[in-house]
Amino acid sequence: MPALSLDQVTDLPPRPAHGCDQHGDSSMSNIDNLTGRLAVVTGGSNGIGAAAVKRLAAAGADVIIGYHSSEARAQELLRGLPAGRHDIARLALEDPASFKALAAHIDGRGGKLDILVNSAGFTRAIPHHDLDTLTDDLFEQILIANVRGPYSAVRALRPQLRASGDAVVINVSSISGFTASGSNVAYCASKAALDNISMSLGRALGPEIRVISVSPGAVATDFVPGRDRAALEAGAKSTPLKRVVEADDVAAAILACATHLKVSTGTTIVVDGGRHL
Repeated sequence: MPALSLDQVTDLPPRPAHGCDQHGDSSMSNIDNLTGRLAVVTGGSNGIGAAAVKRLAAAGADVIIGYHSSEARAQELLRGLPAGRHDIARLALEDPASFKALAAHIDGRGGKLDILVNSAGFTRAIPHHDLDTLTDDLFEQILIANVRGPYSAVRALRPQLRASGDAVVINVSSISGFTASGSNVAYCASKAALDNISMSLGRALGPEIRVISVSPGAVATDFVPGRDRAALEAGAKSTPLKRVVEADDVAAAILACATHLKVSTGTTIVVDGGRHL
């Protein structure tokens, strides 16, 4: 399979500089303005990833939308973004070569990556007592997608992140990593491992690169097969904030990691309406 498919948008008008519109009015503070910054979002064609793409692009960043199989959906999202040098890239979590190809592409457009959002992942809904259904092969697939995949992305893109001098890696994790309650046993274990990676790399990659986990609870996306809106609303009633967590709620936290949490690394931001309490 091809490792990378890229379509660069170059014929769009330039964004107003420094967060100002054409009339000179400030549309965002300097801390919110990501103009001139490059972001990569894995799993960027739907769910939390797509919401993060929209937030980052609205803040002025140029965004590379990582997708696995849904090229048409990635292209549709690309067309709806504000002006910028946005791309799409086919990225396979099980194929480290796809991230190496992305690194080479980034080298061709300046060699600097400012924001990496590891949002792609994989799970299946399996009761924790059902060890027969959670086979060894499926357990391995989940670990490769949710643990090795994000690590492969950071490993391949570290030179480009270091070139930024002020980069951030945001690993989309889950409260399953510390509650041990989630779609299956392997998923919970994978998110605990991802949080540990965030801590380890937060210590190892500073000061040029910060690493933060963003951990939602149940989110209104199609990530977990079989979980519908009614189930989410029923579950939300037992949480302190009594509201369903939307993909954009998580995307807002991801954006904050890039713009505001400049002295945070190796830590976890929980976005779950208090579900874990």
